Amino acid sequence: MYGSHGSRESILFVSSAEHPGADTYIHALIIRYLDRRRFDVHIACPADAAGIRSAGYDVMASIPDVALRPTHFGPSLSQAASRSKSAIFKDAAWAPASFLGLVRYVRRHRISLIHSTDRPRDAVACALLGRTTGATSVVHAHLKCADWMGRTLRSAMRRADALVGVSKFVAESLVENGYERSKCHTVLNGIGLSRWDYRLDGATVREEFAIPPDAPVIACAARLFKGKGQDDLIMVLPQVRREFPDVRVLIVGADDRAAMRTSFSVELKQLATNLGLRDHVIFTGLRTDMPAIMAACDIFALPSNEEPFGLVFLEAMAMKKPVVAFDNGGTPEVVEHGKTGLLSAPADLPALGANLCQLLRSRALRAEFGEYGRRKVEAYFTAEQMAENMERLYTSLLSSAPPAAVRGRSRPTH
Repeated sequence: MYGSHGSRESILFVSSAEHPGADTYIHALIIRYLDRRRFDVHIACPADAAGIRSAGYDVMASIPDVALRPTHFGPSLSQAASRSKSAIFKDAAWAPASFLGLVRYVRRHRISLIHSTDRPRDAVACALLGRTTGATSVVHAHLKCADWMGRTLRSAMRRADALVGVSKFVAESLVENGYERSKCHTVLNGIGLSRWDYRLDGATVREEFAIPPDAPVIACAARLFKGKGQDDLIMVLPQVRREFPDVRVLIVGADDRAAMRTSFSVELKQLATNLGLRDHVIFTGLRTDMPAIMAACDIFALPSNEEPFGLVFLEAMAMKKPVVAFDNGGTPEVVEHGKTGLLSAPADLPALGANLCQLLRSRALRAEFGEYGRRKVEAYFTAEQMAENMERLYTSLLSSAPPAAVRGRSRPTH
C-alpha cells in the first residue's frame, strides 16, 4: 500500500456543503476519530472563487491533524435556483480549473482513497477524481436511493468503486436500484457521547415555555416537512390527552423548503388549532440546545416515514429517553422495540397513541428503556465505533484495489 507518510494511507474527503447538514457532521466525526497512525487525512473544503470560507469549511477546520484544501466546487443546485444565469456562469467557470488543481493535489499527496457524501457535487467530484487518478472512490449514501437522485448523481455512483449506506435499509435501497451488491456496504452512524450528558436538568426549558413541572412532555425534533410525521404526532394528541390532559408536545425544527415549497409549520399550527391543541403543542423553532430539550422531555417521538437512519434517536437514547416511532426504514436498526422504545406499524395512528400512553403511564418503564438505550449507544453507536468500522472498510477496499488503481496512487509527482 502507498501512503504519504510512511505506511499510512492518505485519504481525501470531499465536502462541498457551504451550509453543513447531518451528513457533514457525520463525516466530521469519522475524520476526527480516524486512527492517525494508519491514515493521513486531507479534506477538500468549500471556498468560492475569491477564497472566502464557508460554514462547512469551518466545521472541517475545527478538526485537529488534517490538511485542508480550499476548493471551488461551482454552484450547487440550490444556488442555481436562486441566482442569475450570469452569476451562475461566472461561478461555474472557476470549477474546471479548481478540479484540475484537485487532481494535482491528489497525485502530489499520493491519495489512495477518496470519500464523499451523496450530494451531487461531492459524488461527481469523488468519482471523477478516482477515475482520473486511480484512487479508490467511495460515495457515502445518507438517504434512501430513490427518484430524488438525478441522472448525474446516479452516474457518479455507478462509477464509484464503493457505496456506503448509513443503514442496511439505505444499502439495500441501492441494491434494489440496480447497484452491484458487492460494491454496497453498511457503516452505521454514531454520535459523540461527550455532548449528551443525561444528568442535565431540563427545568430551564420547561420554565422557558411555561410547562408545569409535573406535566408530561413529548419532544419531536426534525426538519419540518411531511415525511417526518409531526402531523401524525399532533393527530394522536387528543387520544393521549384523554388520559393525560396536561401533556405537552415540543415541535423542534424549522421548515425544510427544499422538501416542501409551502410552509409545513403553518400547516402544523393550523392542525393544532383545529384540534383545540394550541396550548399543548409548542413550536420552538430551531434550537442549538438539543441536550437541554431532551432533558426536559419524558419521551422522544418521531413517527417519520422511512427514516434513513435516525441520528436523533441515538441522541434521545444517549439522554436516557425512550423512543416512540414507526417500524420502517432504518428506524428498527436503531430503536429496539420493547428495549429502547416502542415501534408501531406505519400510519397506524391508534397504535402510535397507545405506545405514547403506555410509556407515560410508567415512570419505571421509561427508566428501564432509557438505561438500556444509553448502554446500547455506548456499545454500538459511538463516533469511535463508527470510525473503526469505516477504517475496516477502507482497509478491505484498498487491499482488493486493482493494479491500475495502485499504479494511479503511486504515480510520481512533477
